[in-house]
Amino acid sequence: MIELVQFPWSPFCIVQRRILEFSRVPFKILNIAYGDRSLIWKLTREQYYGVPIVRDGRHVAFESGEDSQDIAKYLDRKLKLDLFPAELEGVQSILWRYIEGEIEGCTFRLDDVYWRELVPKADQAAFVRHKERKFGRGCLDQWREQQDAWLKRLEVGLLPFEQMLEHNRFLLGDKPRFVDFDLFGMLGNFLYSGHYRLPKAHPKIKRWYRLMSDIQFDPPRS
Repeated sequence: MIELVQFPWSPFCIVQRRILEFSRVPFKILNIAYGDRSLIWKLTREQYYGVPIVRDGRHVAFESGEDSQDIAKYLDRKLKLDLFPAELEGVQSILWRYIEGEIEGCTFRLDDVYWRELVPKADQAAFVRHKERKFGRGCLDQWREQQDAWLKRLEVGLLPFEQMLEHNRFLLGDKPRFVDFDLFGMLGNFLYSGHYRLPKAHPKIKRWYRLMSDIQFDPPRS
């Protein structure tokens, strides 16, 4: 059985979790402590320490680079989900870089404002250390002070997706593709704390998000 190793609030874990839910294939979830990556280090043969990873029997899928999408592509090939059609390769590559740059840059900061509620106490020191080593001392307090500005930046950043959904059921047409799951993961991270709602200015994104929360894969009939 496929096993997803994750932190439950991570946007990138939410992406893979929703793909697996969408597939209808049974899978297991293993939540690990934020400060203990030893299992991941072991499973990837000391090649990787990030989350998520997917263990499928003897095969372990993990990312080879910042923009690789190796896990999603592995699940797509194995489960035949048609998330990466060849004709959309270029546009999806552009979109997921924007999603994981501009959008994720807003959503993770807004989610991290409530880190004391989300991160188990045993993991909080490791969480703060990681954030401050990457973004500077006091970054979490700074993001709380800048909360309104980050919310506005997110609203502006989502505008192209609201426009795309003006004429499409999903971002790139009538079927969900990888970028739909990618954006869903970033917004799932934003909503995880329960302190936020999707921007009122984007009703089509709200409709799309509800659809993406429930949709199940319908394999083509032979």
